[in-house]
Amino acid sequence: MGKSSKDKRDIYYRLAKEQGWRARSAFKLLQIDEQFKIFDGVNKAVDLCAAPGSWSQVLAKKLHKPDSQDVKIVAVDLQAMAPLPGVVQIQGDITKLTTAEEIIGHFKGESADLVVCDGAPDVTGLHDIDEYIQGQLLLAALNITTHILKQGGTFVAKIFRGRDVSLLYSQLKIFFPRVTLAKPRSSRNSSIEAFVVCQDYRPPVGFTPTMTNPLLDNTDCDWSQLEGIDRLIIPFIACGDLSGYECYDADTNYSLELDGKPYQYTAPAQAPLSPPYLEAMSLITKPGESVTQLPDGTNKSTS
Repeated sequence: MGKSSKDKRDIYYRLAKEQGWRARSAFKLLQIDEQFKIFDGVNKAVDLCAAPGSWSQVLAKKLHKPDSQDVKIVAVDLQAMAPLPGVVQIQGDITKLTTAEEIIGHFKGESADLVVCDGAPDVTGLHDIDEYIQGQLLLAALNITTHILKQGGTFVAKIFRGRDVSLLYSQLKIFFPRVTLAKPRSSRNSSIEAFVVCQDYRPPVGFTPTMTNPLLDNTDCDWSQLEGIDRLIIPFIACGDLSGYECYDADTNYSLELDGKPYQYTAPAQAPLSPPYLEAMSLITKPGESVTQLPDGTNKSTS
């Protein structure tokens, strides 16, 4: 399996490289914004679980305009991430209060207009386990969001759809009157991922944000408004215009000569900083050789 076969297999992977995005997931946020206009009026945004940075790239491109003022974008991840112009990076844990305080510090004491999170665990292939771990990650993202998001703000996060996610929807509805499940066209139909778009942040009266986990335990609030899991229906919307590049199907194989244009290899916009495969490559090199990563993301064995 070489580079050309990967380009041929995934059209959005190929388009992401051609357009300079760090990952194909950039199209997911673009298509969500096309449907919900989540960037309108946003000056302060936070990207949780940001690495490798494609959603931060989208935020920087959409929010930093010639007439924009006081725009601030903060990206948070446990992993180190290559710098991005116009984006402040925090290498921290989203389950820690100190991380929330550091974010607010960058906003000079003000709250964020928008919080996005494309984080996901390393999947095992066991759907029940993957859904549970993803649900816990979403709750962690929601937890820190209650510390940093302003009244009326928007929260967008990845979720794994399954039979037991209605409780998560109910918990989100406590904080957001409008919760919609979005499936961008660039997200494969074969994937159980979708995105919750939570708008108009309105925490319950008397709610005090804490880093308690699980979120709804050990608080003084009245949670009687939590609806039964069998009575809550979250709207489901497929995002992505059918015109232009967005008409492509993420599950379809496309010819390398797309739209009559000859194929030309494009290097990734940003190679991984410390990919784990380098250690594996070093185990299969000949004695006296070492593996060096080139700027285009490829590897070269040297003596």
